[in-house]
Amino acid sequence: MTTEQDRAARKKAIIDRLMSLEAQELATAQAHYDAFLKDAQLDDREGHDKDDIAASRENADLAAAFDAPVHAHHAKIDVIENTDFSLADRVRPGAVIKFNNRRFVVCVSTTRFEVDGKTYMGISTQSPIYLAMAGLQKGDVFTHNGTEFEVQDVL
Repeated sequence: MTTEQDRAARKKAIIDRLMSLEAQELATAQAHYDAFLKDAQLDDREGHDKDDIAASRENADLAAAFDAPVHAHHAKIDVIENTDFSLADRVRPGAVIKFNNRRFVVCVSTTRFEVDGKTYMGISTQSPIYLAMAGLQKGDVFTHNGTEFEVQDVL
């Protein structure tokens, strides 16, 4: 395998893990939403006491609280599916970058995740740190919050 093929395979593994992570987050949020929505529905009997009604309203409120994360994860998946993840030599949406010995995927914000023993995290294209380094190449230096960083790698 050539170095270019190795880099492409590594990047594909990272992006596959990113999508898997977001799909898991969506499934969890959807499961919470569905559970609370189900518990919010009163049964068919005619008389419900105040406790039944209060519990139903509380579960409806909790279901509503999980509605926003469901939509947010759907939106993130849409962004991931529509991002160009081809190999990059500049910091841009879809690039995997390394600076300060940390690795980031420029696409959507995520929690940390592991691929081949290395830790990555997704960052949004609206994040201040991304805006500070957009368009840079390996070896370029940028400043964020008064600290200088060097772009160590772009994939």
